[in-house]
Amino acid sequence: MTETAGPPAAAPGRGRKTGRTERRGLTVERVHTTAGVHPYDEVTWQRRDVVMTNWRDGTVNFEQRGVEFPDFWSINATNIVTSKYFRGAVGSPKRESSLRQLIDRVVAVYHRSGLEHGYFATDDDAEIFAHELTWMLLHQVFSFNSPVWFNVGTTSPQQVSACFILSVDDTMESILNWYREEGLIFKGGSGAGLNLSRIRSSKELLSSGGTASGPVSFMRGADASAGTIKSGGATRRAAKMVVLDVDHPDIEEFVQTKAKEEAKIRVLRDAGFDMDLGGSDIASVQYQNANNSVRVTDEFMRAVESGSEFGLRARMTGEVIDTVDATKLFRGIAKAAWECADPGIQYDGTINDWHTCPESGRISASNPCSEYMHLDNSSCNLASLNLLTFLGGDGRFDAARFQKSVELIITAMDISICFADFPTEPIADTTRRFRQLGIGYANLGALLMATGHAYDSEGGRSLAAAITSLMTGAAYKRSAELAGVVGPYDGYARNAEPHQRVMRKHSAANDDVRTLPASADIHRQATVAWREALAVGAVNGWRNAQASVLAPTGTIGLMMDCDTTGIEPDLALVKFKKLVGGGSMQIVNQTVPRALDKLGYQGEQIEAIVEFVGEHGHVVDAPGLRREHYEVFDCAMGQRVIAAMGHVRMMAAVQPFLSGAISKTVNMPETATVEDVEKIYLEGWRLGLKALAIYRDNCKVGQPLSAGKTAKPGTDTAETAKAAVEYRPVRKRLPKKRPSQTVSFTVGGAEGYLTSGSYPDDGLGEIFVKLGKQGSTLAGVMDAFSMSISVGLQYGIPLEFYVSKFSNLRFEPAGMTDDPDVRIATSVMDYLFRRLALDYLPYEKREQLGVFSAEERTAQVAESYGSAEVDLEELRSGVGHDTAPATPVGVTPAPVEVHSSTELLELHLGKAADAPLCMTCGTKMRPAGSCYLCEGCGSTSGCS
Repeated sequence: MTETAGPPAAAPGRGRKTGRTERRGLTVERVHTTAGVHPYDEVTWQRRDVVMTNWRDGTVNFEQRGVEFPDFWSINATNIVTSKYFRGAVGSPKRESSLRQLIDRVVAVYHRSGLEHGYFATDDDAEIFAHELTWMLLHQVFSFNSPVWFNVGTTSPQQVSACFILSVDDTMESILNWYREEGLIFKGGSGAGLNLSRIRSSKELLSSGGTASGPVSFMRGADASAGTIKSGGATRRAAKMVVLDVDHPDIEEFVQTKAKEEAKIRVLRDAGFDMDLGGSDIASVQYQNANNSVRVTDEFMRAVESGSEFGLRARMTGEVIDTVDATKLFRGIAKAAWECADPGIQYDGTINDWHTCPESGRISASNPCSEYMHLDNSSCNLASLNLLTFLGGDGRFDAARFQKSVELIITAMDISICFADFPTEPIADTTRRFRQLGIGYANLGALLMATGHAYDSEGGRSLAAAITSLMTGAAYKRSAELAGVVGPYDGYARNAEPHQRVMRKHSAANDDVRTLPASADIHRQATVAWREALAVGAVNGWRNAQASVLAPTGTIGLMMDCDTTGIEPDLALVKFKKLVGGGSMQIVNQTVPRALDKLGYQGEQIEAIVEFVGEHGHVVDAPGLRREHYEVFDCAMGQRVIAAMGHVRMMAAVQPFLSGAISKTVNMPETATVEDVEKIYLEGWRLGLKALAIYRDNCKVGQPLSAGKTAKPGTDTAETAKAAVEYRPVRKRLPKKRPSQTVSFTVGGAEGYLTSGSYPDDGLGEIFVKLGKQGSTLAGVMDAFSMSISVGLQYGIPLEFYVSKFSNLRFEPAGMTDDPDVRIATSVMDYLFRRLALDYLPYEKREQLGVFSAEERTAQVAESYGSAEVDLEELRSGVGHDTAPATPVGVTPAPVEVHSSTELLELHLGKAADAPLCMTCGTKMRPAGSCYLCEGCGSTSGCS
């Protein structure tokens, strides 16, 4: 896309009549489309039935049959779009039933508004713009944020923004208006954040002579309101952020609010109350409907480093009315976050140092997910690109096409402000005057893995930094070009010098990127984009006060069939996948074979590794995989997890190239200490982040964790002890005459015999293993081992427990066997217990353990891939289909009790994940930025 422009306009967004000569609009070139061919005519369309159920009770919560989608869209993306974004009453003729109708509804408004407001040089340019936009949406190259799909082109208000920042002053009128404005935003399905630091503290006096209530007390009313209003009329609750400055006299009370409530939750839970998320008794606990963040200054952080005192200042006069030990207060912040994940931290100095409009006010707050940061009473319109769609079959990232796509999307996003409606007039006024945009991306984790880069590596960070720099450079280049066509934002004249200073900071940060072979071309493209952005901006100014953020991309990530959301790494290597015609499967992420190919592995090696991953859920000890490549497959959860500081380093790599911030929670293991949290928060400041939040595993009670039943209060401990003795295990001996069988085997050339005896009802009761010559040490050890296993079986230890513990043990002898059902064994123990499982366990239990006979594996393949009802395209990730393996490996039917990737991961790990159940469909959600996302129905716990 190119443009020609005259001098800057005096009044943006008001059409072409500006008192100057008529300005020439943008000239749009075709990048994805073909002249004379409509994008819809280039794809194959299918009719599908969408039936979505609640896994908790089996009820159908949504049904629409005969919807039309391209054949390469997954059933999950189809379900999400149909249930979330199609407008009109279900069952009525006005109900949308095709993706064409949805895209046309939205694109038509952008096309018409762009023409009305003078964005395009000719009608043909406007038509090419509409076709390019349609093609990218159709092919899942990018997506607008959810409010665009909800509202644009309907009879509802044309709200396009997902993120809002409010303000509140130290008056009762302002506080009550805060409650009202939040309620309106929650009702519209969005979230809001604000800073309460203007409200005087509980240590200050009112004009009447009484003592002020303080901001924490007013938080109770807002929390109750948020817990009552269902966001967007749906079942999820409101998303909100509450910020307090670190020098506020009530800061210590604010820091402890949620930690104290968490302690209360534990007491109530132990007393028998239902305190799970969404439980019947959780509503009695306060402050649970907001994310809390402390706004720290550089002065405070330096005081923490030096161990000095820090002053807390009165809100009305600014004088110091109390002092605290900075190190002690910082420890309190870290300890509260360690206990309950709140508060997060926002670095005021860094935020305002990168502020393009300081003459119009400071940045004091953020949206609920912490990625949008700008003026009070403002909003941000978001859109995100699917990075994996720019990765070619040769493994190279198409930087040129990426830049052109960013430029077209930024054009569309700016057009939306011309027709958008807003929940309050102050927000409408600020947004129209400053035109804040938030372009971002998803699928970074999948892109890094597919290109053979570890998430926590220099190469991974270099690639991410180069892509982010190119994205923001291209966005600001187009913003400067738009300023020449329809004028800079209204607040630019007053903020011209600081805006240009921030642009130079971005460009200088780009110069400092350490490039590696995979990122060199992208970085060169970014350097040119920044050079052009600065040159054009020096003449025209800029159309937008900000351009980019990294949002959670929850629901829209599912819409684009992304494996990973926002800046996040992959959750796990094995995913839950729905199939056309019903049913589901567990499938190894298609980025795994793509990464193995990039790393130089051959076809048979890739197949063996993928099959191993499908069975075990990780790559540790995968056959033929070199240890130095393990890190490429590290994930957020699982056998090998990315270190907490690895997440921080990735955030620091891309932060200098974002107008806003990053929605991300740094996951920490349950064993992490308060000192570890302190190090994370301190390092985030030193590395130049704008915001940071942590989550320590199992730090919250309000999660559906697998906890054992606790004794009811008042139960006599003596009676409990007596019951424990009374119900101790009893040995069930085998009869004198019992059925048995003997199997001869060889493992890696070593010969042996397995004799197993069973009860008359066919339950296994004893084993005898002969391996080695009589009288040898090995034979003696095997005799003792056989005896201990036999006694355990007779005392009631389930065979499946032994199978889960002893299968996959790795030691010599290992290798090929002579058993057609177990072709390769990692040890004699691995073979023995797989053989016992095949002989004595029912199929349902073996399916959970991943143990199948040769006949069963053959039948699974024939049933799954030989039937016309199963679409192989649906077994792929939705992107990069050209590189998917011809033979489906690492794919097995998903266990019937599994309904999401998180639940599948729990099955592999053997422990519960810290994630809430979706309030709409009951599926366990997965992390997405600082929020949670439901793979079943697309609901999120945040504002995106």
